[in-house]
Amino acid sequence: MLDIAKTTNLVDQCWSDEIVPTLVEYIKIPNKSPAFDPDWATHGYMDDAVVLFERWARAKLPTLPSSSLEVVRLPGRTPVILIEIPGEGQDTVLLYGHLDKQPEMVGWTQGYGPWIPRLEGDKLYGRGGADDGYAMFGALSALMALKEQGVAHARCIILIEACEESGSYDLPHYVDHLASRIGSLSLVVCLDSGCGNYDQLWMTTSLRGMASGTLTVEVLDEGVHSGDGSGVVPSSFRILRRLLSRLEDEETGAIRPAELYVQVPSERVAQARRASAARGKAVYTKFPLKTGMSPMSDDLTELVLNRTWRPQLAVTGIDGLPAPTDAGNVLLPRR
Repeated sequence: MLDIAKTTNLVDQCWSDEIVPTLVEYIKIPNKSPAFDPDWATHGYMDDAVVLFERWARAKLPTLPSSSLEVVRLPGRTPVILIEIPGEGQDTVLLYGHLDKQPEMVGWTQGYGPWIPRLEGDKLYGRGGADDGYAMFGALSALMALKEQGVAHARCIILIEACEESGSYDLPHYVDHLASRIGSLSLVVCLDSGCGNYDQLWMTTSLRGMASGTLTVEVLDEGVHSGDGSGVVPSSFRILRRLLSRLEDEETGAIRPAELYVQVPSERVAQARRASAARGKAVYTKFPLKTGMSPMSDDLTELVLNRTWRPQLAVTGIDGLPAPTDAGNVLLPRR
């Protein structure tokens, strides 16, 4: 039997004494994912993060006898950390995480920043600590707690990649390359999601799929004066708006094509109802809504289902729109 109090003490001490200080150093490293730093290999920040993780993990492997760690590098691809911990029985569990980061972005409060770790109480602020720097540490500290009490576990593989924020385009190549070493998996645990609160154990049981693309509208070979071309040349913005309206009802936000919907299983509806009851208004207050802005529904269960089972459209960037101070009176050639 697992002694929960003993486990809690060991894990808490490990995190406070070792893991949080290591995450502080990790946050300082601007190891942006390749999509946001095409020269990542030259800059070396990804390697810095890998070295930091590897150093900590290797120091802990003696507590997990016969374990092994390797940093695997395929030519031209971001590296992965592969850790193997032997166990009992025929099952293999893979615990997944990533160590690449989103870009800086804007809107940081005064005194905070993406590469400035700031510890306030039990919260550590900075880019990457929660997404997804904790994954390797969480997996290893849990296995260390089991080992200390002699609790049996299956063979475990910890796989930490460095391309997730770019769509994990390197990961399939590593999965193929390491297939014989990973073996046949009984369970995959992705340590890269959220939790509703700290009062209950939360698990993400499914994620919506994603279809992404770049939509381009071109009407001219070069810009012309708007007073000369408007009314003659179709507005690229109007065409873009019409195309998006084929996908999304601009009045309600509902996605139009029926093919993008599925029948939500009744047990998932029941789970969404329980999740919304447990979280209450935190379902939407977790987001920094402007004063006077309301969520898309007053029904908390509907919000959970919208976010998990129903299709949604998200425009994550737009090019071709100059700042008002730079726009002049030009009808732009493209959006």
